[in-house]
This record gives sequence, C-alpha cells and structure tokens, in this order.
Amino acid sequence: MKSANTSVIAGVILIALGVLLLLDRLGVMDTAAFTAPLIFAAVGVLFLSLFVRRRENWWAAIPGSVFLGLAAVVTATQLTGGAWGAALLFLFMGAGFAAVFVRERTTWWALIPSGVMFTLALIVALPPQLQGTPTAAVLFLGLAATFGVLSVVPVHAADHAGGSAERMRWPLIPAGILAVMGLIFVLQATAVLIPMDVAFPAVMILAGLALMVYAYLAHRDGRQKAHGPGPRAS
Repeated sequence: MKSANTSVIAGVILIALGVLLLLDRLGVMDTAAFTAPLIFAAVGVLFLSLFVRRRENWWAAIPGSVFLGLAAVVTATQLTGGAWGAALLFLFMGAGFAAVFVRERTTWWALIPSGVMFTLALIVALPPQLQGTPTAAVLFLGLAATFGVLSVVPVHAADHAGGSAERMRWPLIPAGILAVMGLIFVLQATAVLIPMDVAFPAVMILAGLALMVYAYLAHRDGRQKAHGPGPRAS
C-alpha cells in the first residue's frame, strides 16, 4: 500500500511536469521560469513522503530539505533578484536536520548542522553595512547557541533508543568558549574595543572555568548514579 501511494504521488508529479512542458512547447504559456523550481520541489516532496511514511527513513528529511531549498532559491531569485535566496536554502536545510532529530532522538548530532545552517541563514540575511565584525559575532554566538541547545534537550543514546532520555554536559564547553568569542566581537563591533593581548588570556581563563564547571557537573552526576536508590524491599 505504501509503495502504491508513493507511485501515485510520483505519477501525479510527472503528469503535472509533462503538462507544463507541453504547454511550453505548444506556445500556450511560458513555463520555463518555474519549471526548474517545480522539478526541485517535486523531488523534495518525494523525499519528504518517504520521511513521513516510515520512521527509519529519517535520512530522507535531509535531501528533501535541500531540494525544497533549491526550489525556494530559484523562486526567490526570479522574484526578488536573489536577495534572500541563499538564506532560504540554509533555512530549509536547517529545518531538515532539525526534523531528523525530532523524528529520531538518537541522532542528536543533527542539531549541530541544523544550528550551523540557521546561523548561516542569519549571516547571509544581514545587510551589507553589518558585514565584517558583526558577522563574526553572529557566527560565534549562533554556534554557541547551537551547543547550548544541545546541552538542554534530552537525547537518547544510540544503544538505548527505548530508554530514558538524558541531557549531555559536554556541549557546555564549546558553548561557553564560542559565547565568549562572540561577545568579544560584539564589543568590538560596538566600538568598546578590547586589546587582543587581553582578550585571548580572558578567553583561556573563561575556558578553564567552563572545564571546571563541566568536571563538577560530571562528578555530581556520577555520584548520583552511584548512590542512587537501591531496589525496594518486597
């Protein structure tokens, strides 16, 4: 039944594309402008149909989002001259990786490229007058937020997909370091200049503090697991 439904979807898409191409060849209407985005969108919909139908097809969200993003890029380029095209592509790709994690919680790694894509979308959308130091600030703060989210959301281990979800502590280290770097660029962008010979030692100190906090949290979690409640007496 699932394969039949997929065949029906593919058949409808092929018929629609064939009709558009026929109208273009007969001179009834000029379909060349939106044939390419429709093809990209059709391929993207096919991948998303695979993603929706079966849980183990979580991977299909990635190529599906890429093709839908390409369709959005071509359409935006034709309508606005490409001002938001690249940003739309990164947005769709970020959403695709996020969908992978939502579908399968063992794929926590998908949150990293998802955050990177969303950050790049924001960077591309920045106006020209904010290029340079503000761009670096957005990059580092976006990456810091990505690892920060990774440390907050509960994830399942790959070998315990059906067990209880836990939060990871190690993303706090890169999140802290990247946040410090981002704040340095923010201060530089707002003309509150920090000499680099002071900034880098400050980053090292804060990174060391982040490692100490991580070690404390890991030690606390280890003690809680080691001294957890024993089996109840029957």
